[in-house]
Amino acid sequence: MGLIRIEEMEFYAFHGHYKEEQIVGNRFLVDLELEADLEAPSVSDSLEDAVNYQVAYRVVRDEMKKHTSNLLEHIGKRILDAIYRELDGVTSVTVTIRKMNPPMGGPIRNVSVTMTR
Repeated sequence: MGLIRIEEMEFYAFHGHYKEEQIVGNRFLVDLELEADLEAPSVSDSLEDAVNYQVAYRVVRDEMKKHTSNLLEHIGKRILDAIYRELDGVTSVTVTIRKMNPPMGGPIRNVSVTMTR
């Protein structure tokens, strides 16, 4: 078994509880961790035997851009569902979504949600 990590994918999207967030948008950072058996691709050196992390990036990008969600938890579930739908050989997925500078009444670097399935 092994881990594939894609860290700090950056997106500008329109997610949030408040209407202003859905109009103005915000910056989001997403981390993805995929657990899979990496033995076959380590021997074959072939993408056909590997979990294609370019596909994983596309899945996250598409879910971030697809439509507006009120909650980070909803985005997380959509990403987890899509990863399992699109990628074979993944045994565990962890996604962390960070909303940068959230509108909470004071200076806050980010708020994040981490989900694993």
